[in-house]
Amino acid sequence: MSRSIVRQSKFRHVFGQAVKTEQGYDDIRVSKVTWDSSFCAVNPKFLAVIVESSGGGAFLVLPLSKTGRVDKNYPLVVGHAGPVLDIDWCPHDDNILASCSEDCTAMVWQIPDHILTRPLSDPIVVLEGHSKRVGIVSWHPTARNILLTAGSDNLIIIWNVGTGEPLLSMDDHPDLIYSISWNRNGSLFCTTCKDRRLRVCDPRKREVVATNFEEPIALLELDTSNGVLLPYYDADANMVYLSGKGDSSVRYFEITEEPPYVHYLNTYSSKEPQRGMGFMPKRGVDVTKCEIARLYKLHDKKCEPITMTVPRKSDLFQDDLYPDTAGPEPALEPEEWLEGRDEDPILVSMREGYVPPKSRELKVAKKNVLDSRPTTRRSMSTLETNSLPPQLLERLLEEIQNLKATVLSQEKRICDLEDKLSQYTNGTA
Repeated sequence: MSRSIVRQSKFRHVFGQAVKTEQGYDDIRVSKVTWDSSFCAVNPKFLAVIVESSGGGAFLVLPLSKTGRVDKNYPLVVGHAGPVLDIDWCPHDDNILASCSEDCTAMVWQIPDHILTRPLSDPIVVLEGHSKRVGIVSWHPTARNILLTAGSDNLIIIWNVGTGEPLLSMDDHPDLIYSISWNRNGSLFCTTCKDRRLRVCDPRKREVVATNFEEPIALLELDTSNGVLLPYYDADANMVYLSGKGDSSVRYFEITEEPPYVHYLNTYSSKEPQRGMGFMPKRGVDVTKCEIARLYKLHDKKCEPITMTVPRKSDLFQDDLYPDTAGPEPALEPEEWLEGRDEDPILVSMREGYVPPKSRELKVAKKNVLDSRPTTRRSMSTLETNSLPPQLLERLLEEIQNLKATVLSQEKRICDLEDKLSQYTNGTA
């Protein structure tokens, strides 16, 4: 009598489940722009969704706790002159987010801890270097302040957002770049392109080190639809989640070092197709419920969290499910990475769960434009003051100083009121 051997895996019975309706986010006007990004980004503090906006581009940022119906007048993050195409939270500061747009720019934003009471329109830094729309933004996984952008000009630029300066650029792609993903220590990144080639790039050498491969280690036909697949890899569990835009399911697999390498686990299915998907970093999951992943599924007018859980009877912390994971502290400064140094992410324990810190200033080795919001007004030092009469110049300077004092006083008052509002909203007052 023959026996079938069942592969042993702690993730064989992982199941997906949508949260209750009141724990989702309703009445969100998800962007209808035809672009293949996820339209959604999430971290342990905030949910960000690219939304429809007239007269430019905008996205919505909500504290994770602000579930339920979103007021139609809820303030948006605005500033782009064209539709926003991609957004990405900084892995080293939960209050910093990057966006890119059809207006050929990328922007970096400081999101306050309190609930927004008015539109946020002043980015901390504007990155201008592309000649066509910018469709991809991606933070370096281990180095502080390093951001990658890719545009329809087939150009990749790597920036130090702490100084607002481009560090490196690559123009090796002959056609539109579809997606980019860093490896774990940020020494290389991988791209897919409209020319159907997969490239592995070394940004510091400014060269492509590998193009396509002889044979895939595994090949699996999922379906015959032409929707774009959005893959999410969990390095702690060696699992891959695949969600297709326009599809209504999420398939997940386990990756092993032995053949056949890729093992199908299960499929989460629902009735409504997804417009996009966000993936929570591991430090944002609930360890008390054996949750190993959480996805944020975008519908036309709402966002629905989906929890991925390993069934366990014990209420104790499950060490085998939660190895130390990448924490928020960067392992490298920009100069160290640029000089050729590589470091893996600095790990943190999940035993006590993860509590996001309050908004903090970025620690940098030298002056960082992220520490202070730049002004768009021209300084008097840039004017041709030599042509002004001394008395008029003196009056202008005095009036400017008075206006600045008034503005600072009003901004302080606004901040105080926002803090009070946040305390009442969070129930801490």
